[in-house]
Amino acid sequence: MASSMLNRADNLTHFRGVTPTGLGFLGSDFHGKRISKMGLVSSLSVSRNGTIVAPKCSLSASRPVSQPRFIQHKKEAFWFYRFLSIVYDHVINPGHWTEDMRDEALEPADLSDRNMIVVDVGGGTGFTTLGIVKHVDAKNVTILDQSPHQLAKAKQKEPLKECKIIEGDAEDLPFPTDYADRYISAGSIEYWPDPQRGIKEAYRVLKLGGKACLIGPVYPTFWLSRFFADVWMLFPKEEEYIEWFQKAGFKDVQLKRIGPKWYRGVRCHGLIMGCSVTGVKPASGDSPLQLGPKAEDVTKPVNLFSFLTRFILGCMAATYYVLVPIYMWLKDQIVPKGQPI
Repeated sequence: MASSMLNRADNLTHFRGVTPTGLGFLGSDFHGKRISKMGLVSSLSVSRNGTIVAPKCSLSASRPVSQPRFIQHKKEAFWFYRFLSIVYDHVINPGHWTEDMRDEALEPADLSDRNMIVVDVGGGTGFTTLGIVKHVDAKNVTILDQSPHQLAKAKQKEPLKECKIIEGDAEDLPFPTDYADRYISAGSIEYWPDPQRGIKEAYRVLKLGGKACLIGPVYPTFWLSRFFADVWMLFPKEEEYIEWFQKAGFKDVQLKRIGPKWYRGVRCHGLIMGCSVTGVKPASGDSPLQLGPKAEDVTKPVNLFSFLTRFILGCMAATYYVLVPIYMWLKDQIVPKGQPI
């Protein structure tokens, strides 16, 4: 079933001697190798040897961020995780967010001192936090999430017993300005109604010289994957991450590509955890970026019919992204190593 849904032309075309134009940044492939300065890289993939390649998939603009997807609402996301928290660590992570991926994605955060103050925003069940406390004392780490059901799972994990665990909103953090040495957020931005506001908050809570590390999805280029991504939740393009960080005031913004090893560099279908973006806070105080009111007011009453429709359609779209890693894993078993998949 997954094979028939995802069937497409998988040959890859190499770009030789062509420098893409657009917003530039320093990136890396799945194995951490540096890539030359690139632009609009969401249309590109990177092979094992660092060669920039482009899949034969049509490109189109993603839905505007101002048009939230069905689960890109705080209340829908709350109930989505009310049920997903039951199987999150056992069903979702093995296909999309492995321990190897986590450790590679956290490497650019420079967790170099056990006494660092770290906030893990959207920390959920604490899977990413387990990677953080390898390098930082748990008593110095705060896990924040809007889902009490996810946080209940984090509280059960022995290495996280000394962490502070609080409910909160990524777009309105309950931390003072210039508070933390590191801001980490993994697998959370896809549910933010206003991602720019969340990244602005990351800037505010960091100390001078502090670093933010945001790990999240990348937008698909294959038409069917693109459709389900736009129905389900926010899959930003790589250059959008860079733009949000720069607008918030961050300097030395870098993006590192990550992905399950069985994807073997293929990014046509998008990745729920596809990149790690970092930036350094160059000055004390709040972000210089000025924003208007929040995109979503959670205090307003919800139309039950509208809520249920969005929730059901969003969950149906999410099912597709359960099939994608199964398809890619099977393909990795069938196609000989060294050949593009």
